[in-house]
Amino acid sequence: MTTLENKDYTIREISSLLQSGDSIALSDELVERIQKGRSFLEKFMAESKDPVYGINTGFGSLYDQVIDDDELGQLQENLVKSHAAGMGEEVPTHIVKTMILLKVLGLSKGNSGITLETISMLIEFYNQNVLPVIYTQGSLGASGDLAPLAHLSLALIGHGEVSFNGVKRNASDVLQEVGLNPINLQSKEGLALLNGTQFMSSYALTILANLENRVDSLEKVAALSLDAYDGRIEPFYEAVHALRPHPGQVSSAAAIQANLEGSEWITRRKEHVQDPYSFRCIPQVHGASKDAIDYARRVVEIEINSVTDNPTLIPEDNRIISAGNFHGQPLALTLDFLSIAMAELGSISERRTYKLVSGNRGLPAYLVANPGLNSGFMIVQYTAASIVSQNKQLCTPASVDTIDSSNGQEDHVSMGANAATKAMRVFENLEKLIGIELMTAAQAADFREGKSSSVLEELRTAFRKEVPFIKDDDVMSKHMHVALRFVQ
Repeated sequence: MTTLENKDYTIREISSLLQSGDSIALSDELVERIQKGRSFLEKFMAESKDPVYGINTGFGSLYDQVIDDDELGQLQENLVKSHAAGMGEEVPTHIVKTMILLKVLGLSKGNSGITLETISMLIEFYNQNVLPVIYTQGSLGASGDLAPLAHLSLALIGHGEVSFNGVKRNASDVLQEVGLNPINLQSKEGLALLNGTQFMSSYALTILANLENRVDSLEKVAALSLDAYDGRIEPFYEAVHALRPHPGQVSSAAAIQANLEGSEWITRRKEHVQDPYSFRCIPQVHGASKDAIDYARRVVEIEINSVTDNPTLIPEDNRIISAGNFHGQPLALTLDFLSIAMAELGSISERRTYKLVSGNRGLPAYLVANPGLNSGFMIVQYTAASIVSQNKQLCTPASVDTIDSSNGQEDHVSMGANAATKAMRVFENLEKLIGIELMTAAQAADFREGKSSSVLEELRTAFRKEVPFIKDDDVMSKHMHVALRFVQ
């Protein structure tokens, strides 16, 4: 059991909690904050003579429609049902679980007016792996992730579908099976559940939680490619990068040097005075992406520890303010930037693959001993090129788009949800490209006499247990898929 505290969590901490399978509970401090927030809301509304958006009014452009007190619960239930308008592919269950956890963290700050009963239901969903069926399309990333979060919230009131034990079922049936009763939403609760950036944030967190490991893997693979291509070590010397000390660049140069330490190949005399950019500029290209990833991590860690629903309760000022913390612009811009950074890592990886299959520097054309009869790695590189091209298309920024909605009341939207789902596809494509480069680099290295470094020989040995040396043409796709799983 992990007790959630009133603190700022890192991406690594959230990822570790999700992977642990631990149940969660609220600390006494968070319980007190939630109860104080709800008490403040009820007292404020009892004393207020003016309508307060979303609590006793309609939503969006219907903000001027005042709702009677005896209909406030119905207003919130209607909100959840009407906003559950998602389409497209189903959101993966591990991201749904992340959404629930981030929603609990955001609502537990005490500035949302949620009841303890409702947040306890979310915790039960998390702990019992009752995971609502949510769709990838529907959010404009502005009034929060309305449609995805509405589908998440439907199950709380006994509607919609959930995934339970790997099977998609009616939420009402699963609630009965696990001993939970649908909740009756109180004033503001539907809005607190639906407003927020947890869909965007969950995709961003999931990508970033895995990306550091993938970049580390890519720099081992790049080092193996460099060594198999008979590349030079001088462009990675520390003195070069001290003259242009971008942190990512310095880090990448050091990583390549460390990965090549002890290699027989890297130290032998070279016939060529320099290498192509895809090898020589690894620190500059990888490093720029690493710096972009670090920036994205800082933005996302602020977001996952923030209050992003609306209106916002400010008990210390005795105010409830309708503002815009649900607007996804910080995430939309960051996810677009992150996509570009990942796409560039994949792009330079494909260029190294291309060089390795080109029949230069003592390597056979397409990395087979009998080219002509065999096509070898020819189409493997085609596939990498296709994936790189798709990434370029996916990197068209979502954040520069906006479509007027809610009759003009919501007149600038972030499209951060589209940025999030695109970024996930770019990340998945990057994994494929790393696998393809590894498969190609290992094949090239097998044509060399002698050994690379201990680090890279260990990598090559482990990889060869999964993917064989390709002596004669074979169905390459099956090996490429194994290479992908090896990277993952």
